[in-house]
Amino acid sequence: MSIIAPAKPRTVADLVRSLSVPPERIRLDPHPGEATELDAIRNKMCELIDGTLVEKAMGYYESRVAIALIYFLERYFDGNPIGFLLDSAGMIRVAEDQVRLPDVSVFLWNRFSGRKLPPGQVLDMVPDLPVEILSPTNTEKEMARKRVEYFAGGAKLVWEVDPIKRSVEVYTAADVSTVIDENGTLDGGNVLPGFALPIRAWFERAGERAE
Repeated sequence: MSIIAPAKPRTVADLVRSLSVPPERIRLDPHPGEATELDAIRNKMCELIDGTLVEKAMGYYESRVAIALIYFLERYFDGNPIGFLLDSAGMIRVAEDQVRLPDVSVFLWNRFSGRKLPPGQVLDMVPDLPVEILSPTNTEKEMARKRVEYFAGGAKLVWEVDPIKRSVEVYTAADVSTVIDENGTLDGGNVLPGFALPIRAWFERAGERAE
């Protein structure tokens, strides 16, 4: 699966449409189309998309849900040391000059020779399992594009978590998914054999947010 770069936008409306994110998340400095990975490194919590810095959609509760998931995943890795995690600050290169910040990234050690991590601030590798915790300003088109990038880069699974519905949409391809509600159990598929997490237990640990 290849990623086709969109045509260069000629207007602000074109830019918003091409990035598929609300305008308030688009940075104008550096000028859209001219940003680099170094700019993304300097501007924390910004993704680099088509030469434009885009602020990551993230609220405190989404962060809490991600941290709770990391707790359960780290417990799994204690007994099954086959991989490691990055949180939402972990920058990954999904394609040339395209940098993403999944809320949780699961990597398997078998992709790293001698279990040694490479140098640099941006990991040139797509996670085996990227996890995205949906925020109010995430759009369907934005998430669809991310899934295409992740699977094109070698992801085996993608989890999209809806903290309002307390559900997880498990993608095995960019457009093939199954929804697990809070009464169900999330498993690790062929990425994390034996991993099982009741959705309700996950959100009980994260804590309930008032309406």
